[in-house]
Amino acid sequence: MTHPIVVYGSPVLRKMAVDIDRDYEGLSTLIADMFDSMDESDGMGLAAPQIGKSIRLFVTDGSSLVEDDPSMIDFKKVYINARLIKEEGEPWAFNEGCLSIPNIREDVMRKPRIRVQYNDENWQFHDEYFEGVKARIIQHEYDHTDGILFIDRISPIRRKLLKGKLNDISKGKVKVDYKIKVLK
Repeated sequence: MTHPIVVYGSPVLRKMAVDIDRDYEGLSTLIADMFDSMDESDGMGLAAPQIGKSIRLFVTDGSSLVEDDPSMIDFKKVYINARLIKEEGEPWAFNEGCLSIPNIREDVMRKPRIRVQYNDENWQFHDEYFEGVKARIIQHEYDHTDGILFIDRISPIRRKLLKGKLNDISKGKVKVDYKIKVLK
């Protein structure tokens, strides 16, 4: 089942999400729904707050990038209660977008290498390093679980220039090819 994507202006996107335990009701169905919702929206990552659930859960799938980067073939993953342990390297700009802030893309500076600890859908613990675009996708989705949006990482001047578009998004006045929802 697909869920509508919660858009900018919805308070759940600004909340610090909470950890869950293995008894979280309907977790396997929620994970499957998140992958369906991400695929339906043509995303590469989706965090639970983006479907209105303030929990520390996100999913990634880099298969759309396999042609340019064959290492993305194994990047369909589930991250439960993730913790970003370390970010390393010289920050680099990459043009990011977000399903919750449709039709806006901006260059965001992030470090190229990260270490992240998380549980997968089977509650197996992982302590892994990721680089490049994989690290970028994880950092973006991880930010969602901390109530941070990619526009928080751009200059105040750029944010000011986007204010009108952001106001329209917060009112649901945006055209997209997927279902959206404004929560108040």
